[in-house]
This record gives sequence, C-alpha cells and structure tokens, in this order.
Amino acid sequence: MKTRIFITFTLLVLLLLTSCGKPKQVLRISGSTTVLPVISKAAEIFQLSHPNVIITVNAGGSGVGFNQVANKTVQIGMMSREISKQEISKFSELKFTTHTVGRDAVACVVSSEVYSANITSLSLEQIKNIYNGSVKNWIEYGGPDRQILVIDKEHTRGTRHVFMKAVLGNKKAEAAGADLVLGSNNEEQTALAQSDSAIGMLSFAWVNSDVRGVAIVSETSKIEPTKKNVIDGLYPISRNLNLVTFEKPKALVREFIDFIKSENGQQIIVECGYVKN
Repeated sequence: MKTRIFITFTLLVLLLLTSCGKPKQVLRISGSTTVLPVISKAAEIFQLSHPNVIITVNAGGSGVGFNQVANKTVQIGMMSREISKQEISKFSELKFTTHTVGRDAVACVVSSEVYSANITSLSLEQIKNIYNGSVKNWIEYGGPDRQILVIDKEHTRGTRHVFMKAVLGNKKAEAAGADLVLGSNNEEQTALAQSDSAIGMLSFAWVNSDVRGVAIVSETSKIEPTKKNVIDGLYPISRNLNLVTFEKPKALVREFIDFIKSENGQQIIVECGYVKN
C-alpha cells in the first residue's frame, strides 16, 4: 500500500511540473518614484512576450533602489540621480553600471492658487530664500498675503538631490524653512494640490492644473520646465533617469534593459511625460 501511494504521489508531482511548463523567472526592481511609471508600464508590456517572467516593481526612492541592488535584494535599481560618492565608497568592493534611459526636469512647483495670484516665475535666488527660511510670505514676491507652506523631500530622494544642488548648492543641504517633509512624487503632488500656499519640487511629468511649474528667471529670460527646454539643455534643473545594476548585466536583466532602450521602450518614456534618451 505504501509503495502504491508513493508511486501515485510521484506521478502527480510529475504531472504538475509538466503542466506548469518552464519555471518562472523573477526580475525584481525598486527605487525612484520618478522612474516608477516608466518601468511599471514597460514591465507589463515585456511580460506579454515573456509569459514565464514575473517582474515586481516597487518604489521607495533612488537611495532605496541603489541599496537594494547593493544588498542583492533586487537586480535593478531605479534612480533619478547619479550614484553618489558616499554610496560608491560604502560598497567599494562592488562594481555598478548605470544605464541612462531618459531625461527629466525637476520643476519648482506651487499650488495653483499661488500661480493664479501672480507667482508664475521665480529666480533660483528667490527659491533659495524660501527654502532657507529667509522669506516666509508670498507677498514678499508680489503674490498673495499668505504664509508659504514649504515642502521638502526625504534626503534619499533623487528629486531632492537635483533640486537642492541647483537651489542651495549642495544636494544634502538642510532646508531650514521646510514645514513638511514627504517621500514620493504622489505624496507631494497631493499635498501641493490640497494647499493654497505651497511650494515644492516635482518631476515635470507630475505637474498638472492643480500643481503648477513656475518658470526659472535668469538674467535674460524666463525658462519654463518643458520637454523642449530639457532637450535643448536650457532648463537649469534637469537630470538623467537611470537604471543601476551590478557590473554588466546578463540574461533576463540585460534583455529587459535593452527593451527599455529600444524604440518601443523609448516610446514608453515619452508617453510617461519624459524625454527619451
């Protein structure tokens, strides 16, 4: 009886394995919420032609994406900035490769009510004065008589690194004037839309009628955060959208990155509101 049961169980397992076909391959990706929409969409399309592949995509910020690659919990990290010297030093025994897949602008954004009340452009110096706490009311810049709600991002976020380097001269600079520190683009977009006096920083793909990107005033012109100005190299707060891997990726990781860089993959970049590489 025991022998018969064992044979029956073995046949059942073999049948199940045969019916399942090839074993599933899993590709794990995490990191920047700016890059997230692109990679999520690309993963959906890629899996249609790769039915034995499962791709998981999670947010958390550029710093999280890098650290999870370094700690081998994911194969690809999404980063909306470059790898920092401190990150390279922390994992000096490892070699990483950066794959640039697109371009983006970091817009200085304000609540729509502020924009409608005459704050449609600011200089980098004016933005700096708001974030360092020197200017606290919009009336000082010809806007409404309202206290400015200053929104900062978590220090690991790529959007913050790029913005603070342009505005305060140091990507890790403290924003003494900040009233609120948030994480994802979605969180900050919601907070800006719900306020009538806020300022913040967002990828220009997240700008809408409730959250308006202001032009950056230079000595000679006002530069809007538009795709054309990013392509032409005019907008002063821009960055690469990157994927980070160990050394030169192989097999499934290489195939997915090649797809992002292909004509179809670059079309996803454009559809998500960014500039193709």
